[in-house]
Amino acid sequence: MNIAAVKGFARSVVRGAAPAMLLGAFLLSACTSGGVQKKGSGESILELFTPMTPAEASRWAVDPHDPDKRARGMLMLANAPWGGEAPYLALYEEGLTDGDPGVRAVAARALGMHGAPEHVPLILENIASEDRLLRWETVRALQRLHNPVAVKPLIERLTPDKEPDPDVRASAANALGQYAEPQVVDALIAALEDRNLAVCRAAEQSLHTLTGQQFGLDIGAWVEWRKASGASASGLFASRGEYQYPVYRRDKKLIEYIWPWAEVPNEVQAAPVGMPVRAESGQSQPPTQP
Repeated sequence: MNIAAVKGFARSVVRGAAPAMLLGAFLLSACTSGGVQKKGSGESILELFTPMTPAEASRWAVDPHDPDKRARGMLMLANAPWGGEAPYLALYEEGLTDGDPGVRAVAARALGMHGAPEHVPLILENIASEDRLLRWETVRALQRLHNPVAVKPLIERLTPDKEPDPDVRASAANALGQYAEPQVVDALIAALEDRNLAVCRAAEQSLHTLTGQQFGLDIGAWVEWRKASGASASGLFASRGEYQYPVYRRDKKLIEYIWPWAEVPNEVQAAPVGMPVRAESGQSQPPTQP
């Protein structure tokens, strides 16, 4: 299915062809993800907020004139329970080439939530964008999708000369924690010299995940251990832990206390999609290094 299918779906929802269950699922998702609009009638306190409908989200996501609507509509679709279905994946893929960086940022987030390893090369096309938010969302998406083609671009995002934003550098350091490669260990050790503490902490955590070692921010100790361990995967990653991507968590908002059936949209940590799994332990298996 392609982008035309999404547009056709939008028209079908308007005509009432979408099942009631689909509509209900979307309304619940909209409530729990904060996707509400102000309503002007003021007849009731509950009417002050009205969730966006599937029809509105679909129309907005393909609006040819307003990038803000495209971004908001796409975000609502991505947060819906059915946001990972084929027509929407096609929409997110096309969104990565949108002329507006905000739309591309939302598309990267959506594919991070619902995509697969084959989407990584498409996502990587925006990793060096001039737009800070787009770079950040791109790197965060790469935390959730496993594909070794992302290793070198992520290492480049660790370098302050190439990546001025510390949040992007920290997110890249985190994403690298899933790749058991000697070049990743070297890059993360070098990142311990970053002037931003969040970057250093993220690099140290990824080093601990990859190696099982606990040298904190002591770069000298890491360097000595690296020399003693050699270049083989068996030496570097013998005590490797399990990488899980970070997730956003928050407490209930006021509207979620008013509507107790509205759940907080907190995610559960998990391994990236496509990450190899050890047959015996169920943990991620590092690739064999030459």
